[in-house]
Parts: sequence; C-alpha cells; structure tokens
Amino acid sequence: MHISGSVQEIIKNGSVKIRVVRSGMFQQLTFSVKRAKHGNITYVELYTDRMVDLSELTRISNDIGLPVEAQNGKAFPRGKSVQDFQESVSTGSAKAEPQQP
Repeated sequence: MHISGSVQEIIKNGSVKIRVVRSGMFQQLTFSVKRAKHGNITYVELYTDRMVDLSELTRISNDIGLPVEAQNGKAFPRGKSVQDFQESVSTGSAKAEPQQP
C-alpha cells in the first residue's frame, strides 16, 4: 500500500482530531491509532470509543485513507480491505508497495 505523508504523520503522532457530524451537530473527536488483528493479519486503523454514524465513518475513512472504527462499527476506504493495510511482520510498518489483485 502506498502511504501518503499525512497518513504517515497520523501514525507517527498516534492520534488525530477530526470534525464529525454527530446527532446533527459538528464535533471534534480524537481518533487514536490502533493496531487491530484480523486472523493472522495485523493492520493500522483509527479508533474512537464514541458512537459515530456509519455514513460518517465511511466519509472519514475515504477522506483519510485508513480504516476507521467507532463503538458501533468499522469502515474501510472504498475498494480496500484488511489486506491492503497489512503491516510487515519484520519492520512493524505498513507495506510501501501496492497489493496485487
């Protein structure tokens, strides 16, 4: 996967504040970087313990380019899956090359 500069900064900082719509109101929520497991695959995602509408999670995921998880669900960027965000076992960092279909 190709990682843009802003995504690398988010992973390096460990968290990011994102403006979201909750119950019709704009709010600033802090999303922290979390390493999640899916079977034998470990991948990086943004996580918040608040409830956020799934449509809003999808928007955030598409805008940032990382999986996003909230208390009520999880969203991936359009056309991506867990394998696209798989971390390298030896270095602990996300792969730099694109995945082959």
